[in-house]
Amino acid sequence: MAADPNSGTWVVDLDGVIWLAADPIAGSAAAVERLRAAGIRVLFATNNAATTSGALIGRLASAGIVVDKPDLVSSAQAAATLLEPGARAFVCGGDGLREALGDRGVEIVTEGPAQAVVVGWTRSFDFDLLAASMTMVRSGARLIGTNDDPTYPTPAGLIPGAGSILAAVATASQTEPEVAGKPYAAMASLVRDRAPDTTVVVGDRPATDGLFASRMGVRFALVHSGVTPASHGKLEPEPDLEADNFAGVVDLVLGPSLPLGS
Repeated sequence: MAADPNSGTWVVDLDGVIWLAADPIAGSAAAVERLRAAGIRVLFATNNAATTSGALIGRLASAGIVVDKPDLVSSAQAAATLLEPGARAFVCGGDGLREALGDRGVEIVTEGPAQAVVVGWTRSFDFDLLAASMTMVRSGARLIGTNDDPTYPTPAGLIPGAGSILAAVATASQTEPEVAGKPYAAMASLVRDRAPDTTVVVGDRPATDGLFASRMGVRFALVHSGVTPASHGKLEPEPDLEADNFAGVVDLVLGPSLPLGS
């Protein structure tokens, strides 16, 4: 097992851990501050590829968490590393994916030929976008997915995630996609570059965050504030730490926080 969780860097998910859609989860900002005060760096790693880095940093600030750009990695950035600068890509995704590909120097095209079709989460997915994506893949483009999470947690419950969109394109094109985000290798490489001293991965989905922790060779801390309820059965992989929310995980490692005025 990896190094002491009281040191190094914690890699923390956003959706289901820090917030649910636009709603911050109580105690998350204070948990980040407790870790930082203890000398533990927090690196946020999200499979959300739809939102730009600036918008995510703004949302974190609104939730009471100040973050610099080097402390935020996304599956969109991981997907971009799978393409060389100058490559032509058709995008089935949102602004965050377009930003990451542009930063990589990838040319975004609206018609073929293209070296890749890159699929992320978007509310604009429809039959025409599916048809255009599958046609380019069937014409020889690589099929790259930012992530294959089937659902996305919101305060009102789960909604379809990027993995559901990717599955539609993969089925229509009859092609196995390359997936970049957690728990896959491209995201692991990106996180290792940013935080070679990672000791803990915090997330709400064992099949994503738990497997990512296994790939990184570090502890997995599961929270019940996202897609996995406290009433879950056997999990694979089993978490090393488990709590109702992020603040509870921090309490397990650093000890309970003292109430104000004590």
